This record gives sequence, structure tokens and C-alpha cells, in this order.
Amino acid sequence: MENIYFYMLVALALLAVADLIVGVSNDAVNFLNSAIGSKAVSYKTIIIVASIGVTVGALTSSGMMEVARKGIFNPGEFMFNEIMIIFMAVMITDIILLDFFNTLGLPTSTTVSIVFELLGASVCMALIKISNNDSQNFFDLGKYINNEKAVEIIFGILLSVVIAFTVGAFVQWISRILLSFKFEQKPSWHGALFSGVAITSIAYFIIIKGLSSATFMHNDTIDLLLQNTYLLLGINFILWTVLSYIAMQFFKINIYKIIIMVGTFALALAFAGNDLVNFIGVPIAAYHAYIDWASSGVLANQFSMVSLSQKVETQPLILLFAGLIMVITLWFSSKAKDVVKTSVDLSRQEDVKERFQPNFLSRGLVRISIGISEATSYILPNSWQKNIDKQFEKQVITLSKDKNFELPAFDMVRAAVNLMVAAILISLATSMKLPLSTTYVTFMVAMGSSLADRAWGAESAVYRVAGVLNVIGGWFFTALIAFTVSATVAFIINIHVPSMVAVLLVIAIVLITRSYMAHSKKLKEDKAEDRLTKAESSSIQGVIHESASNIANVIKRGNKIYSNAINGLAKQDLSLLKKNKKQVEKLTEEIDDLRDNIFYFIKNLDDSSVGASNFYIHILGYLQDMTQSLEYISKVSHKHINNNHKKLKFSQIKELKEVDDRFELLFTNTQKAFESRSFEEIGIILTRKNEILKLVTDKIQKQVERTRSEEVSPKNTTLYFSVLLETKDLLNATMNLLEEYHSSHDSKVKPATIKNPEEEE
Repeated sequence: MENIYFYMLVALALLAVADLIVGVSNDAVNFLNSAIGSKAVSYKTIIIVASIGVTVGALTSSGMMEVARKGIFNPGEFMFNEIMIIFMAVMITDIILLDFFNTLGLPTSTTVSIVFELLGASVCMALIKISNNDSQNFFDLGKYINNEKAVEIIFGILLSVVIAFTVGAFVQWISRILLSFKFEQKPSWHGALFSGVAITSIAYFIIIKGLSSATFMHNDTIDLLLQNTYLLLGINFILWTVLSYIAMQFFKINIYKIIIMVGTFALALAFAGNDLVNFIGVPIAAYHAYIDWASSGVLANQFSMVSLSQKVETQPLILLFAGLIMVITLWFSSKAKDVVKTSVDLSRQEDVKERFQPNFLSRGLVRISIGISEATSYILPNSWQKNIDKQFEKQVITLSKDKNFELPAFDMVRAAVNLMVAAILISLATSMKLPLSTTYVTFMVAMGSSLADRAWGAESAVYRVAGVLNVIGGWFFTALIAFTVSATVAFIINIHVPSMVAVLLVIAIVLITRSYMAHSKKLKEDKAEDRLTKAESSSIQGVIHESASNIANVIKRGNKIYSNAINGLAKQDLSLLKKNKKQVEKLTEEIDDLRDNIFYFIKNLDDSSVGASNFYIHILGYLQDMTQSLEYISKVSHKHINNNHKKLKFSQIKELKEVDDRFELLFTNTQKAFESRSFEEIGIILTRKNEILKLVTDKIQKQVERTRSEEVSPKNTTLYFSVLLETKDLLNATMNLLEEYHSSHDSKVKPATIKNPEEEE
């Protein structure tokens, strides 16, 4: 039994490595969001700067490790065996919870996670101790738990959300009024003043947030700087303003890029310096507890952990090792990119495919905002409103259609404001000893600046607000679920430590492995799958050739979807039909995306090529008709089998297979014609329309005769008619599309060989 604690310590060390990986995947959004969104420099440069910041920050994080040792509970009230149960429950819960949020692509707070996990596990162990002690009751829980700290954390959550959003919006609005969207055309002294304020705030942030706990710096030096705050800020402002002016005026350096790089370094440093405790603080505390207990010679259930109340410096090598793991994760984590993408898309200036669906709360907030805006327009003089609107006029950038989608999510002014405001707020909170989550601050500042920058227009506001509400709701959900799950895990481990630890570790490994494999599979599918592409040409012949790839893609996937529906009915394969439904839903969604892009397509057309818009709109309409038929066939097939209705008769299945074989030949020939751009051969395919239509009509007539004479299942009859009637609609939509191409194309491409049904036989 004594060795179990050594094995638990080894498990905690391994969990710490895994937690570092999933933790960085989540928290990378804090310092990568602004630089990636603005595309100030290349992605590689951003990661290099962030990596340096993370490495330096890791070496400065020693003092923050005290949070895991004594910040949430009073260690002197627990014995060594109880402390190890608490720590094990916290780490198992933390890694599963963070990986869950990373898989969803949602940023959450690792600080809140670890705090409420420690709180949940320690409350559970405290209640177990109280229940075993007749002289104590529930009200004695306060002697075990640091209630004041928990209240501070909750207060910090609420405060940071509101203040960060409000301040971010206000500073961005002022910055845009002063600099406008044409900031690069402003005199150099404008940018120099902005740079002076921004870099001064970020530099101060680095000193008091990043380096104040560094073991390699003298505390006297830090204290001297902090005692002369205003002098420090004044000197910094003058120095950076002058240097920025010289750099802009004489060396033509883009100072906004410098601000973004310095800010990225600062937030990366702060993240590693302050959030490292969230990943390795618990295992390090467990290591110190184990050393103290092992040298005492006292039984584990009799050794009080008073020693954890003392300050202990963490070995620099451990911190450096942790920093290296974080840097490697930063370079290779695909989940980190997903989390960053969520934050960037919610603050994007241009239109983007919205990920979140509106809800009644987001609609209500948008309506309230519109009302406030309209009320404000009555108060401000018209001349003021015109001047303000002028500052928010965006530059017209003439790019070809494909370049339009490579534009930054937002400009460098907003990126600099995001970094500057986040740095200031976190610095102030740190100097006032207030607990503050870097995730909450950086995310809400980005959302506030987006609102102020008019990135949330009438077309996107309701979706963006819904996204922000989803993320905020996830934060509070994190606290609740972290507390509950950690307490439950601690209770389970306490039942029988050796066996329960082993079982829970296996469960954690299985869940993480499944999550990793599912995410990897999704990435491979996204890369392998031929996704539909938006039309970019401005002439009708250009659109014809560009759209050919999409047609071939839809035909190929439609062929597979139709065959799977028929095969699923024949074999009564519910899993195949379920998968088929998802495939057709995905295809429908992609075609809807193309239809949503019609506005930009038409805007991009030359005056002499407006006819291309009619062709493109008709093509998308026919594609939509095809997918609607496929979707209906998949839906009714899945419903029939899912409801355990009677299997189709052999004769019915045989007839459906005949239709499927004929459609497969049609789709294969059509796919080849479009892939090879042999549009002249479409005429040959069109001549077979009546032949295929007659085949389907004959099958319908046969079913009518069967129904009158021998059919006894209403459900089978309904399904059979539904599939065949929708098959006719699918055929008509396909032929309409082919006729549109046949009448519009410019025949210059050599024909491909088209198979004849008689030859096949």
C-alpha cells in the first residue's frame, strides 16, 4: 500500500505532461489571436515570438505555484493520503475537461478549471472527514476550505467579463476616431503617440506581471520600479514615442507590426509565467508532499500536510522542461488552431461562415443595441455623426475574387488595441491583487473592440453575439462541471485508492485517445474530401469551366449517397443509412454556402459578363434540387429502418437495384464528362433521359399493380413510392443542369468516351 503513493506521483507527472499539451492548445488563443487575425507578420514569425515569450515566462512562474499548494484549501487540515487523493482527482478531471473544450474549439479558462477542481476535490474530502468525525458538522467546512479565495475568483470572473468588454470597446472606438481605417496615411506623429501609449502599457505589463516573480531578478529591483510607477510610465512613454517617430519618419518602419510583436511576446510571457501553475502546480505540490512524508516515517493517514503552507521554490529545470513542452505544442497542435479560429472568426471585420446559431437572447441584445443606436442618433448633431462615420469608412481594396478571402480578419490598429488593453487590465488587476483570468480578459477585449469597430453589422451581429454568449456560458459551465466532476472523482478514489486510481486513469487515457483519434480523423477527412469551391471568374465561359469541378464533385458524392440509401434498405443497415444522412447534410450545407456567396460573385462580374450570373444562379438551383431529392431519399430510408418497419420485398429491392445501376452509369458518365470538360458529350447523355425516365415509371406502375393485388404493408408501399418519385425529381434536376451546360458551353474540348448501356450488358 505504501508504494501506491509513488505510483500516484508517477501518474501525476505523466498527467502534467498531457495537461500541458491540452492546456496550451486552449490558452494559445490568449496571445495568438491578435497577431494571427491581423496578419501583421507571417504565422511562423508569430509562433517564434510567442515561443520565446513562453520560454521566458515559464522560468518566471515559480512563485505562482503556491496557488496549488494552499490557495484554495488549508493543507494543515488534511493528511498526506487525503492530499494525494485531492491532487489525483484534480489532474484527471482537468485533462479530460480541457480536452473536451479544445475538441469543441472553444476557449475556456484554465485558471477557473484548476481552482474549481481543487475546490471540488477538497470539499469532497473535507465532507468525508466531517462525516467520520462526530464532533464536527457541515458548518465546520470553513476550516478546511479557503472560502474567501473562491468568492474572489467568482467575483473576478464577473468583473473581468464586463470590464474587459467595456474598456476594449471604448478604447477601440477612441482609437478608430483618431486614426480611422486609413491609419497608414496619417502623419507619423499620430502613430508615434499611439505606439508610445501601447508599448509603454505593454512594457509595464511585462515588468509587473511577467518578471515580478522571476527568481533570476533581484526583488529590490522590481520593488524600486513598482514604487516609482508614474516616473517609470512617463520615461517609457517619452522614450517609446520618440523612438517610434524616428522609426516611422526616417526608416519607414511599420510601427504597428512592432506593437503587435511586443504585445504577443508580453502576453505569451504572462501566460506561461502565471498559467503554468494550472498545469504543473498540482504535480509539483504532490512531489513536495511526497518528499516530506517519505522522510517522516509516519503513516500516510497520520501525516499532516502543514509543510505545504510554507513557500518552496520550484526547480528551474522543471520549469524549463515544462516551457519546452509548451513551445512544442504551440508549433504542432491543430486543436490550438481551432480555438484561435473561433476567437478570430467572432471578431472578423469581413463576412465569414457563421459557426453559431442565433438564440432569443442574442436577438434581444441586438434589438436593444439597435434601439440605443437609434436613440443616440437623435442626440448627437448630424455634423458630429457624419464626421464619426467618416472615420469608420473602410478602405476600398481592389482585389480579384480569390484574394478577397485572404484579407486579414481585422487591421493592425485593432490588433494593437486588443494587446494594449489586455495588458493594461491584467497589470492593474495584478497590482491590486485581484484574481483575473487571462482568457477572459483577452477574449472579451477582442469582442468589445470588434463591436466598437463596427465588425458586427446587421448581417452578422446576431450570430456573433450568440457566439460570445456561448463562450461565456461555457466558462460558467466550466466552473460548475469542474467542481462536480472533481468532487465525484475524489469520492470514487477514496472508496479504494489502488483499484480506483487504475480504473480512472484507464478511462482518462481512453477518452483522450478517442478524442485525439476523432480529431485526427476529422482533419484527414477535411483534407481528403473534395469540397465545393466558390466561382471566381467574371465571364460565362470561365464560370462554366470553374463550375465543372463542382458538378463532378456533386455527381460523384450524389452517386455514392443514392447507392448507399438503396444498399442500406436492402441490407437493413442502420449505421450505413445514418452515415449517409450525415454525408448528404454536409453536401447540402456546402451548396448553401455557394448560394450565400452569390452576392459577392455578382458584385465581382464585369459589366459585359452579367449573363454569367444567370447561368451560375440556375446551376446552383439545380444542384440544390438534386441534393434536396437525395436528402429526402436518405431521410425516408433511414426513418423506415430506424423505426423497425417491415423489410422491402425481394422484388422491390431488385427493382430499386436496377434503377440504382442505371443511375450509377448515368452519374459515372456525367462525372467523366465534367472532369474532362467534354461538354459536347453531354448531348449524348441527354438523349437517354426518356429511357431512364421510362425505367422509373415502369417500376412505379409495377408497385401500383402489386398494391392492388398482393401488397399488405402500407409503410413499404409509402417508402417505395417515395424513393421512386423522388428519384424522378433527381433525374429531372440532373437533366436540367446538363441542358443548361449543353446550351451555354463553348465547344472546344475533345469528347471523352461515354459508355453505352448496351455495351455494358
